[in-house]
Formats: sequence, structure tokens, C-alpha cells
Amino acid sequence: MNISLQGIEDFSRATPEAAQAQFLFTSAHRSIKAVGVAERISLPVNGDGKGDSQFHQAVAEALGRARAKGIAKPIVIGAIPFDLSQPTCLAVPESYEVFLRAAAPEKAGAVPLKPVAASSRSLPGEARFKQSVQQAIANFQLSDIRKAVLSRILEVELTGDVDIDPIFDRLTAQNPSGYHFRIPLADGSELIGASPELLLRKQGDSVYSNPLAGSARRQSDPERDRQVSESLMQSDKDAYEHRLVIEDIRKVLTPFCVEVDIPEKPSLMSTQAMWHLSTPIEGILSNPELTSLQLACQLHPTPAVCGYPTPMARKLINLVEPFERGLFTGMVGWCDGEGNGEWVVTIRCGLIHKNRIHLFAGAGIVEDSCPESEWAETQAKLQTMLNALGVELPSVQPVAEVAQ
Repeated sequence: MNISLQGIEDFSRATPEAAQAQFLFTSAHRSIKAVGVAERISLPVNGDGKGDSQFHQAVAEALGRARAKGIAKPIVIGAIPFDLSQPTCLAVPESYEVFLRAAAPEKAGAVPLKPVAASSRSLPGEARFKQSVQQAIANFQLSDIRKAVLSRILEVELTGDVDIDPIFDRLTAQNPSGYHFRIPLADGSELIGASPELLLRKQGDSVYSNPLAGSARRQSDPERDRQVSESLMQSDKDAYEHRLVIEDIRKVLTPFCVEVDIPEKPSLMSTQAMWHLSTPIEGILSNPELTSLQLACQLHPTPAVCGYPTPMARKLINLVEPFERGLFTGMVGWCDGEGNGEWVVTIRCGLIHKNRIHLFAGAGIVEDSCPESEWAETQAKLQTMLNALGVELPSVQPVAEVAQ
């Protein structure tokens, strides 16, 4: 039976915008630059509530059509939203090249002018966010939910259109060990970011994941920074939050693997802005034909971006967050026709369209969480993108709060 092609757009008669679209994904493992759009795939992963088989069949058929058109070894690249019932933002590019990130040319030239912010606002505002944290903690005491990740949006409007190139250059320079991405979207906006968190990598029969949960803000003073990192390693609250994530990933991967190797204790990972608790997870697949995209869709969303148990945490998020996350805390990456690929969690990121920028940050809430500390954590996580923007913000205004 042939599936419906709703959600698949044929760009064989490419518009100038589609022909010039450039996708970029870099990692220490493998980096990809792709050009042009043969097809866009917007079909939801689980749009009908019956699973993801139709979606994966559509992706496989799109890759098959690309091969029939003469595209050698086609890939799919792009972003998948937090809510798997929402449209995806994937594309089969006309061409691509694989390169080593260390070999990427350094960009030199005049120092660009700093953008000027006309306005900025937080959704929700500080008071409402802290209220949501308190609401989540109260819910924990009355239900089986053990963790919920609550997030916020920072909207920035500039006096002129955004020049994305220098922003992305600063983002990659300031976060050299991250996973960098630029994904042009069908509406003319662009998703950019430097995620520190690998959801899943697959190469042959090997899979690798590196979840992060439990965070602390970096300090400018080296001694104070060391103390903060040690406190994070000793924190019972953060260890509990991290353990929920690791055990959930173990539960998901184990049925697909003949072996799964997980260290007993987490280690520390650092970015320019944050310390994170990190656990590298490795596995050997029992069925190597499973694709990286199939496995990543099984893992997503982990408790690192949603909560635990996942279905109940998602309901709580829908209750207290006053917006749709869209691509934030989804996943971004690529998959080739052999199933190899790499998908990272869509965090430390922003959506840019003309003179408007939407930045995102979240914090994992457990019963021992403190509303003031969780707000401060979101502020620290926003700093990755704010540093790349190089913009001084006016006073952040909370949007009008709507009772829910």
C-alpha cells in the first residue's frame, strides 16, 4: 500500500531560495555542509498517534527518489520538534560534502558592527516562571511525576535585520567542542545553535549517546569555578535528576542492543557558560539495519528535556508552559541511506527571522528544586546565544501573564 505524500514537498523545480539553501552540521565525529533542497519533509514523526512507521517509510522513499534523480548517497538533514505530533523540518539536499571540523577554514575580516536591540521580553516572565516551578513541585507531591523540565523564550527585536554569519562564527568560536548547526526553514527563518548534548550517533552496529542533566553556571574566578564544579558533582539533587535520565535511556536502548555500557557515575562536561553532569553511553545493536533516525525517535524526548515519567511530565509541561516549544528541545542532525547519522538535542539555540530572534532555555525541576536557582539556571543557559549575538539588551519585559 502506498502511503500519502502529504508532508512531502517535491523541489525538483526548485525555487531560487531552495536551490541556494545551505545546511550545516558540525561535530568532532563528522561534519556536513549541504546545499539545495530536493525534497522537504514536514510529515510528523507520530502525527496519527499510531507510531512512527509511516514517517520512517516516507523518509526512506524520499531518499530512494533522490537516488533515482542521480543524487549520490543522499542524506536527510534538519530538525524535528519537541512534540512528535508536530510537523518536522527535514530536507533531502541536492548535494553535500563531509569534512573534518578541524579542517574548516578560519574566517577573517573586519569586526562586524554589534547589533542593536530595540526591545526584548521573556515568556514567561520571572515571576510566572518561578510560580510554574512551585506548581511543578506541588504536583510532584500529589502524583508519580519525579521530574519536569520547564522552559522559557527570550524574544529579541533588533533595529535592523540580523546578519547571521558573524553570529554563527562567534557561536562556534566560543563553543568549539559543541555540535554546531544552521538549518534554513521553509518559512524563511533559520535555526542556529551550539548544542552540548548528543542524543544519538550510529555508525554500523555501534550506537553512542551522551546525555546531560544537572547543571551549574561557570564562574570567571578559577578557584570559584572549581568549587562550583565540585559542588555539582556532590549535589544529591543533581545526581538524582541525572540518574532519572540515564535509567530511562538504558530502558529504551536495551531492547535494541546485545550490550549497553554505562559508567556507574557521571563525569563533568563544561561549556563556556555551564558545567554539566555527563554520562557517555555505548551500545552494540542487535539489528544494525535500524537507522540513527529511528533510534533517535525512540529516545526522544529524554527526561533531560521533558521529565519523568515522560507522558505525565509532558502533560504537566502543557499545563504550565504558556507557549509551544516548536523545535526547541527537539533534535537536529542527519541520517544517510545506510542508517548512519548523528542527532543532537536542540538546546543552546535560537530562531532568527529578519530582525527578530527567539532564544530558548530550560531547567530540570525535581522536588528539591529552588525557583530562584532554576530561573538563574535559565539565565545562564541563555548566555551562550547572547554572547554570540554580542548585543546589549534593554530591560527584559515580561509579557502579559495569562492565568491558566
